[in-house]
Amino acid sequence: MEETQKSTGKYWIYFIIWSVILVTMLYLPQYRQFFWLALPGTATSFAKAMDII
Repeated sequence: MEETQKSTGKYWIYFIIWSVILVTMLYLPQYRQFFWLALPGTATSFAKAMDII
């Protein structure tokens, strides 16, 4: 049984976008309480980019 290669390029782009949002929310004091809302998107897109899920 052969495993097919999945294209993960779009998930890497999603990961970069979510990472920028995450860092922005971390450093801007008025958005610091919303940091936790960006964390699941970052972790999920990283896992999909690494083809873990």
